[in-house]
Amino acid sequence: MKVSNETKVGILTGVAITFLILGFNFLKGKTILKTGNYLHAKYANTKGIMISNPVYINGFQVGAVADIENADERLSSIIVSIKLKGNYTIPTNSVAIIKENPLGPPSIEIKLGNQQQFFAAGDTIATAENLGLLAGVMDKLSPVTAQLQQTIHTLDSVLKNINTIFDPNTKNSIQQVIANVNKTTESLVISSVSLQKMLNEQTGSITASMQNVNKFTSNLNNQNDKISETLNNLSKVSSNLAKADINGSVSQLKSTITQLNDVVGKINSNEGSLGKLINDKSLYNNLNNTIRSANILVDDLRVHPKRYVNISVFGKKDKTIPLSIPLSDSTKMN
Repeated sequence: MKVSNETKVGILTGVAITFLILGFNFLKGKTILKTGNYLHAKYANTKGIMISNPVYINGFQVGAVADIENADERLSSIIVSIKLKGNYTIPTNSVAIIKENPLGPPSIEIKLGNQQQFFAAGDTIATAENLGLLAGVMDKLSPVTAQLQQTIHTLDSVLKNINTIFDPNTKNSIQQVIANVNKTTESLVISSVSLQKMLNEQTGSITASMQNVNKFTSNLNNQNDKISETLNNLSKVSSNLAKADINGSVSQLKSTITQLNDVVGKINSNEGSLGKLINDKSLYNNLNNTIRSANILVDDLRVHPKRYVNISVFGKKDKTIPLSIPLSDSTKMN
């Protein structure tokens, strides 16, 4: 039986199309005959996962997405078939999570559980939603947002109360206060300028004073030896004073003062010759009378010498009355 060329071309075309479809599916990671170790996962949202996207466990690629199909006509759930590259022991409480990558295609991350039972080929693994970085941040920001809304509400109430309190008169008063503050500020600026000018004028005086201080300290430095010698002398004097029997000297001085007080007391009293001499008027009167009698005697002797001494051979004795009072010239002399 002779086969026509058209038949041969048709058969070769069919075989080529078949191999093309099989190669295309193989490159996509999908095979016609599902042979190997498969796991199935059911998602409500595949987040753009495609066939041949990688599947990781602890960062190591253990397989790829082999097939994606809808579980029902409403697309409420989508079944993703995962083809593993080997017979891995995956605990039955493990979870398959779709991880989005903003710089590349999404992937599936299997979080291993801790049970001692493991998946068999064809089992369905549990799934969970990956919140992602932005979702985690939003979860943390949600309480802050609520507090911020409450704060804004409170601030709005406060502003309303302020608006009700601040009537036009109060506003005018506040404006006057602000105007006074502005005037005060201008006065402070003028005062600061004047102060700066005064400081500039006094800079020379301050410099001269500092120079005088430097000269004084220099003189002190030059007189350091003399100052040290003076301090040593003061130290010796203080040492001598410390060694001196000051308490004994004070005691002796107190004793002497006591004795002096006793003597003065006796002098002030009528006891003793000195006390009577100072306090008794009769002694003064007697002394005064004695001096007066001596004056009378001297005057009488001067006036009537013949009464007391007779040296004349032919003379006669003076029989005049003796003086009873001193002469006036003797009184003036006294």
